[in-house]
Amino acid sequence: MKTGRIGWAMMAALVMAGGLAQPARGEGPTSCSIEFKLEGWSAIYETASGTGTIKCTNGQTARVALKSKGGGLTFGKVKIANGTGTFSEVTDISEVFGDYTVAETDAGAGKAADAQVLTKGYVSLALAGKGEGVELGFDFGKFTIKKEK
Repeated sequence: MKTGRIGWAMMAALVMAGGLAQPARGEGPTSCSIEFKLEGWSAIYETASGTGTIKCTNGQTARVALKSKGGGLTFGKVKIANGTGTFSEVTDISEVFGDYTVAETDAGAGKAADAQVLTKGYVSLALAGKGEGVELGFDFGKFTIKKEK
C-alpha cells in the first residue's frame, strides 16, 4: 500500500514538473505572421480569394482560407503570389481569425506592389505583396481569414 502511494505521488510530481518546464501554448503575448497568395478581380464590386499559412512565435500554426469583398470605384484584376503580413500581438492564434475592415487605395499596371493595414477590434494586420495585374481606384470592404478544415 505504501509503495502505491509513493508511486502515485512521484508520478504526480513528475507530471507537475513537466508542466512547469514548458509554457502552455497560447499563454502570454505572441507574434504571428502570414504568408499568402491571393487572386481576384474588380468591376465596381471587388472579390478576391486565396490561401495562406499563419505562424506564431509560440509554435501555433494554421492553414487558412482568405476572402476579400468590397465595393467602390475599382476596375481590374490582380494576382499576389508571395504576400506577407504581420499581426499585432495576440495571446492565441484563434484571435487572428475573422473579418477585418479594409480601406485602401490602389494604382498599378503590370508588376505591382500593394500594402494595406486591416483591423479587427484590437487586432491589426499589415499586409504587403507583389504581384501581377491591372487595378486602378479605391475601395472599402472586408477581408476574412478562416481556418481551413
